[in-house]
Amino acid sequence: MNAYKFFLEFHSGFRYIVVLLVLAAIFTAFAGLLGKKPYTEGNRKLNLFALISAHTQLLIGIVLYFLSPFVRFGGGVMKDPDARYWTVEHLAMMIFAIVLITIGHSKSKKASLPSEKHRVIALFYLLAFITVVVAILQSHRPFFGMSH
Repeated sequence: MNAYKFFLEFHSGFRYIVVLLVLAAIFTAFAGLLGKKPYTEGNRKLNLFALISAHTQLLIGIVLYFLSPFVRFGGGVMKDPDARYWTVEHLAMMIFAIVLITIGHSKSKKASLPSEKHRVIALFYLLAFITVVVAILQSHRPFFGMSH
C-alpha cells in the first residue's frame, strides 16, 4: 500500500468519526436548547472533540491533497471536472465547514448563558454539517454507502 492509498483510506474512514461527533454535538445542543438544560462539561467536551476531529480530518486531507494524482501544479485542473472537484470545490467547501465549526465553538466559549451556548453550537455545527453533506453530494459518489 502506497502513501496515497493509505491516506485516502484513512481520510475516508475517519469521516465517520467526524460525522458522528458533529451530529452528536448538534443533537445535544438542540436538546439542551429546547429542554432548557444547563451547558455541562460533557457538552463542552463533546463540542471540543467534534472540533478536534474536524481539524484532524482537514490535516489528513491536506496530506492527501499533496499526494493525490489529481493535483497538477501546471494547469489543466479547471478543465477536468473530477480534478476540479477534488482540488478546488471539495477543499473549499470542507474548509468553509471547518471554519463554521471553529467560529461556533469560539462563540459558544464566549457566551455566558447556557441557552446561548447551545444555540450557537446548534446553529454553526448544523450549517457546517449541511455544507459537508452538500459537498459530498456534489462528488457524485455514494454517500455513506448509499447511492443518490
